[in-house]
Amino acid sequence: MLKEQLNKRRLILASGSPRRQDLLKQLGVPFEICVNPVDEVYPQKLSGHEISDYLSILKANASKENLKPNDLLITSDTIVWHRNTAIGKPTSLKHAVEMLQNLSNSTHKVITSVCLTSTEKQMTFNALTKVSFRKLKIEEIGFYVNNYKPLDKAGAYGIQDWIGQVGVEKIEGSYFNVMGFPLNLVYSHLLEF
Repeated sequence: MLKEQLNKRRLILASGSPRRQDLLKQLGVPFEICVNPVDEVYPQKLSGHEISDYLSILKANASKENLKPNDLLITSDTIVWHRNTAIGKPTSLKHAVEMLQNLSNSTHKVITSVCLTSTEKQMTFNALTKVSFRKLKIEEIGFYVNNYKPLDKAGAYGIQDWIGQVGVEKIEGSYFNVMGFPLNLVYSHLLEF
């Protein structure tokens, strides 16, 4: 159904995230990948979904001028929101350990915003999922950080990785949103766009 809806469109995913690419493939629509690097800086007054909305639009606007009339650009940004603070990607393995220690034995929110852009219009939407970690042992955090790749993930973890499998007690909301791409919303908004 979606494939037929988009058959005259060239779908472009502006994301280097292998998880987003894999998830979009699961919708069964052909797409191209084109990433324009942007400096992901946002006004400090923003909070929660305002940050991820702002960054997904910022990424879209970096590529907007190159769009052709039948192009449909998808940009996205994911943040972890914990104790009224946005947590992005760690800058080092030490930073990743600190992030996971901070998330241990507590609940945080994962917010992903997606921006759909064409030459005629732009639409932004977001999803919020609550994730609860049990108390993680420092040895578990060390094992994860040293054996997986936490540096390209908001909050220093992937829910689909070992730490998510053994450390997450509960999630409320979309699992795919925690992976960085709320597939159900992407699907329904692409149908409407």
